[in-house]
Amino acid sequence: MVQSGVDAASRPVAFLARVSFLALCAAFFLSGFAALIDQIVWQRMLGLFAGSDAVTAALVVGAFLLGLGLGSLAAGAVTDRLGMRAALIGFVACEIGIGIFALGSRAFLYDFVVQVIGPLVPSRWGIFAVCFAGILIPTMLMGASLPLLAKAAINSLADAAPRIGWLYGLNTLGAGLGALLGGWWLIGTLGYENSLRVGALFNLIAAAIGLVLWRNNATPAPALQKESAVAPITGGFGFATWAVLVFVSGFAIVALEILWVRVAGVIAQYTAYSFATILGSFLLADGLGMVLGAVWLKKLRDTRAAFFAVQAFATLYALASIWGVYWLAGADWWDGLLAAENTRHYGLPLATALVVTVLLVAPPSLLLGISFPLAQQAVQTDLSRLGWRVAAVQVANILGNAAGSLATGLAALHWLGTAGSLKLVALLAVALLFYWSLAAWRERQPVASGLATALAAVLAVVVAAFPTNVQFWARLHQAAEHHDILVAEDRSGLALFRLSDDGSASPFFIQGFTQSKWPFLIEHAFLGAVGPLLHPAPEDVLVIGSGSGGTPFAAGVNPATQRVRVVELVGPVFQVLRAFAAREPDSAIAGLLKDPRYEFVVGDGRRAIFAADRRYDVIQADAILPESSHSGLLYSQEFMQLVLAALDDGGIYVQWGPTARSVATFSAVFPHVAMLQPFPVLIGSRQPVQLDHARLARLFALPETRRHFAAAGIDTAAADRLFRDAILREPVAIEAGGAMLNADLFPRDEYYINNRLGAATVTPQGTLAKPGI
Repeated sequence: MVQSGVDAASRPVAFLARVSFLALCAAFFLSGFAALIDQIVWQRMLGLFAGSDAVTAALVVGAFLLGLGLGSLAAGAVTDRLGMRAALIGFVACEIGIGIFALGSRAFLYDFVVQVIGPLVPSRWGIFAVCFAGILIPTMLMGASLPLLAKAAINSLADAAPRIGWLYGLNTLGAGLGALLGGWWLIGTLGYENSLRVGALFNLIAAAIGLVLWRNNATPAPALQKESAVAPITGGFGFATWAVLVFVSGFAIVALEILWVRVAGVIAQYTAYSFATILGSFLLADGLGMVLGAVWLKKLRDTRAAFFAVQAFATLYALASIWGVYWLAGADWWDGLLAAENTRHYGLPLATALVVTVLLVAPPSLLLGISFPLAQQAVQTDLSRLGWRVAAVQVANILGNAAGSLATGLAALHWLGTAGSLKLVALLAVALLFYWSLAAWRERQPVASGLATALAAVLAVVVAAFPTNVQFWARLHQAAEHHDILVAEDRSGLALFRLSDDGSASPFFIQGFTQSKWPFLIEHAFLGAVGPLLHPAPEDVLVIGSGSGGTPFAAGVNPATQRVRVVELVGPVFQVLRAFAAREPDSAIAGLLKDPRYEFVVGDGRRAIFAADRRYDVIQADAILPESSHSGLLYSQEFMQLVLAALDDGGIYVQWGPTARSVATFSAVFPHVAMLQPFPVLIGSRQPVQLDHARLARLFALPETRRHFAAAGIDTAAADRLFRDAILREPVAIEAGGAMLNADLFPRDEYYINNRLGAATVTPQGTLAKPGI
């Protein structure tokens, strides 16, 4: 009867302990949701400062990871000296600190770092230092959260790994939901600054949950005795070995994430929504895998075998699914929906591309997520060192993430391309399997050793049979036998020229989307020639974006032009153009690359303006679809203000006007704005813009002008007619404070599903038509 009474008395305590743990899980879920909103926005803000090229983007990611790792190490060093309630109040303090920083992000990261410090820091290591210092406090607080919360929630070794798996899994699930909900609705509806406020609200709710539990003393009771003698299920593997294994797992999952972004990004044509889908699918599946792993732990006999199995099957699926995309690219239904020339930003093509993205990303991410609680099960052997072990494993994972990001994003893609990089990740899994096979053989486990060897052999065969990089991208760009392919890929992106010998135009693809063609499209030539022909003395010209070369080629039409600087974000564009020039040495592209007036620069066009103390007579941007990811950087009010400041006296800026909102934003910045129609080209200047048809006719009559256009196969009469028939209208200026303009912190056109795109038109009375803005 006494024992029964003790059991009855312990039931409410156990129930309250479970409720308290669920409350902590809910708090960490909200923390993860807020963290992803913060990360997306902070990366965008720091991208405005650092630039959007691959190297600086990697430095920004590196700054995030370094802050997380330092925070985890710092927490691990002190957490084990804290009581459970003290650890809980530490978590509360972290959430409050992150929320406060989020609320002040606009003033600090954008108004100060971007606007004030940005022009003063030219070097990449200086950029890294500023990014690291700028987000050091919140990222350290984020990194410290898991060790603190683990200490507050765990009082038994039997519960350690499962509870850590649940906590981190739900935190990652919250992050995945933040990526999806933030990318598909929140940011596009509220903008970046208001989204940060939502994230801060969730941080404060998470802190409030922790504070309520702390006030009610709802943490589990400390264990009655230290459980340091419990033996782990690791066989011959010590802590150092497990740290290396977690490092390798972290390396593989980020390497695969980068490759998924490249493949799925090309399929979905790199919109803000496609990236949100990739990141959200990855995090949701990874978090679900951690939770499933936490549940699965109770049924495991050998943690090691399970760890190597999930690593191998995840890599095998990743390899096989991307190979499946390669074969499907030749199917009729694929060509009908996802052909390279098709715009896939709406309707069924968009939905199909996103479904393919989820099928590529989610299953292997789930498997790799399972490995985290498996590693925790192996290393958690002493409650007195719980916080340090949690932190150490987390740091090993973060270091693996950083190494995978740098090795894949900055080296492997550059030298091996997507297909070669994927094979490299698969060979890493093969090496892991052989390591486990040898360890199992030494421990006299012939069945486990044989299975690992067989699985390694299967992976090796798939790697050997996988197509080459050229074969892979040629098929995804619908290249047939009568096409010649020029393709280049590196960390900054992918460029492909699909050349046809049947006399038809050859499309030029950048990041999987048709940017222009050869021979050059008349629209690109028109866009490139407008500025230098309208300006009376266009000595210095800046062209942002190259494409197949049509816009920069036309920018050199005026003999008065002495210098043309061409800045292109995707480096392989220039590699492919050089390969074409070597093949066709008498072509206009070859002449463009040999012209001594031209300087070709790989980098971010926006940073090329504000980080250089240089003024131009003409600045022009190559046409970019407003639906493209990061297009908001070139259509924002703040970018146009930078352009205006970089124009010399009498200078003009020329840009495509694809939407009513882009026209409204343009006319809100430049003192004088004109719009050429029917092809919508915007011209902005400090001086009134005039279209002098008589002067243009004289310029077109010059022999050097005709030779310039004729070298590219452009009909001079057709170009002349475009200018002669162009209608010049000056839209009514719209106040810069208008609520519906494109801004750095609210790129409405880029989030086109949330904000309807209206056509860019001007009424016969010369006023701006504003449908959809």
